[in-house]
Amino acid sequence: MSNEPITLTAGDAEAIVLPGNGGRIGGLRVGGTELLRQGERYGCFPMVPWCGRIREGRFSDGAVVHQMPLNSPPHAIHGTARDAAWRTARVGGSEAVLTYDLVDPWPYTGRVTQVVALAEDALTLTMAVETYESSFPAQVGWHPWFNRTLDGADGADGPGVEIAFDPAWQEERGDDHLPTGNRVDPKPGPWDDCFGMPDGVDVTLTWPGRLELKVTSREQWAVVYDEQEAAVCVEPQTGPPNGLNTLPRLVTPLEPLEATTTWSWRRL
Repeated sequence: MSNEPITLTAGDAEAIVLPGNGGRIGGLRVGGTELLRQGERYGCFPMVPWCGRIREGRFSDGAVVHQMPLNSPPHAIHGTARDAAWRTARVGGSEAVLTYDLVDPWPYTGRVTQVVALAEDALTLTMAVETYESSFPAQVGWHPWFNRTLDGADGADGPGVEIAFDPAWQEERGDDHLPTGNRVDPKPGPWDDCFGMPDGVDVTLTWPGRLELKVTSREQWAVVYDEQEAAVCVEPQTGPPNGLNTLPRLVTPLEPLEATTTWSWRRL
């Protein structure tokens, strides 16, 4: 199938899926209100085969050291799939299945499958990385850009979004924006930080008087980024930044790496 844009609908919810632009969600409208920041680099993109930054773009697999392109010098950031065209494998009225085959500069062969499922009150994203050849370390996650304010019916911006969550710890961030390896008590924002949630990611975004949206996942890690004026990011992922080096998850021919996140909403 082609990689043309896909529109999914359920009730008054509409999601735009962009296989040709990194397999990202280009838009999510609820009752006609757009929740995601618009633009070719925004929306919500999948982070795979790693999340966040890799220190100096290097990671080890046993005795072998691999070098990734430094697309956020001095580091490599957010994987390779967000810059690639994905293939549309299947589309239904409220569900789309996309695939992406890992290629250079990633040194291993594998296939990524992403399922986008829209309901009247929720969007569920599921991603899996599989290999039939060599095992390799990997991470998966999502990087949504939620609008800080929701446009009102008269075109005026509403109140700014409020972020609520209760992490068990915060990864101490070094001057290089990477975790130092120390876990500290959660600190007040603004954040560009990774948090640990051993019972699963659970973050609530509230646009007062408009909408409440919960970002949940069985995974135990989330980066929260709210240092930008236009949008805030809540990024569930399978490990912390630089996790290919510090907390690798292995993809094997017998065991894929899988993760799911759900955004559920209700009107206020």
